[in-house]
Amino acid sequence: MTIQLFADSACDLPTAFYEENNVTLLPLKVHIDNTEYEDMITIQPQAVFEKIKQGHMPKTSQVSPEKFQTEFTELARKGEKGIYICFSSQLSGTYQTAVMIRDQVKEEYPDLELTIIDTMGASLGQGLVVKAAVSALQNGMDYDSLISLIKFNSNHMEHLFTVEDLEYLAKGGRVSKASAFLGGLLNIKPLLHVEGGKLVPIEKLRGRKKLLKRILEVMEERGENLSEQTIAISHGDDLEAAEEMKNMIVEKFAPKDVYINIIGAAIGSHAGPGTLAIFFLNKTS
Repeated sequence: MTIQLFADSACDLPTAFYEENNVTLLPLKVHIDNTEYEDMITIQPQAVFEKIKQGHMPKTSQVSPEKFQTEFTELARKGEKGIYICFSSQLSGTYQTAVMIRDQVKEEYPDLELTIIDTMGASLGQGLVVKAAVSALQNGMDYDSLISLIKFNSNHMEHLFTVEDLEYLAKGGRVSKASAFLGGLLNIKPLLHVEGGKLVPIEKLRGRKKLLKRILEVMEERGENLSEQTIAISHGDDLEAAEEMKNMIVEKFAPKDVYINIIGAAIGSHAGPGTLAIFFLNKTS
């Protein structure tokens, strides 16, 4: 039986990836100046970062229930199995809505087999989980084993990131206003991670050089077999910073691969320009 993978745009993979690997894209919404856009379809990340630089404050909303209804009903009609690799339930209502719509569709199609997995992750942390699932599926992995792999990778995906200005996260309710205020003082750079699906500060460092050095130290402390991994870097329209980080990671850990992509419009609306994020699997023991 065919297995169909679904992923939402919060995973920050490019549209070409979905098309080339037969993954169904479920776009989050971005709202700017009373206009609603579909992330990656009717608005691109650079447009959002430009708007933010001009003083606009984009808002976002979850994947529409109608989109879920259409895609899940189509899956049921085809009689295929599905797996939806979803954005953190602690950062969006997308997961809860997907489960609700799946259960509604099952009332009409009781044989629907669709597993919805909360990755508790975002950006390329979620994206690496999707990429690993695609690779495993293409290599013939069965449905139950695929679900186990996705859950394992979700549970062990480390997110380390820094933002240029904590104010963006504060306005979106992702961190406290007090944290944002402190971050703006004295060239303080925050280092954050994702814990239990939520954004949590690790520490604050003064100056970019110390920050990047500290990221490498935390990677060494938390990572496992980094030389055998694909490490991902996403950036808020600052490819130069991402390449600099990549070079430091390659020099220190010599990983199998380093994958770089721009942060998407939905995540970028909250993180803002200049964000730099690093993702890798942490220690399993």
